[in-house]
Amino acid sequence: MGTLASLVDYRLLVLCPTEQIVNGLSFRGYRQGMEVNGYKIEPGANLTGANLTDANLTEADLENSNLRDANLMGAKLQRASVWGADLEGAKLEGADLMGADLMHADLTGACLMGADLRNAKLEGAKLSGANLAGANLPGAMMPNGTVNS
Repeated sequence: MGTLASLVDYRLLVLCPTEQIVNGLSFRGYRQGMEVNGYKIEPGANLTGANLTDANLTEADLENSNLRDANLMGAKLQRASVWGADLEGAKLEGADLMGADLMHADLTGACLMGADLRNAKLEGAKLSGANLAGANLPGAMMPNGTVNS
């Protein structure tokens, strides 16, 4: 059983209409405000062409971020929120996207060769021209995702 202070904090988080950050985690469970290779990782970040090779972005919040042409080869994005992000032309070879939220993301022309997309949410994602050769897709959800234009 939590202390009265933690119960009060929890109630404030539930009742407050804005997202709260506690110990580096958003109320939704995503990490925010971290820096990787000199890049600020946060919702709406402009990471066009960023080199995030092998970066640990587990549970990162990158909603609506611009990751166009970014190098995310071998990156760990398990359970990350990349909802609505622009990943056009991104290099995601061998990336671990297990359980990631990629709903409504633009992955047009992205290279996802050998990527782990198990249990990833791809509803509404644009995958036209994406290379999914060797990608691990069991459990991936993608109704209404666009594979061909």
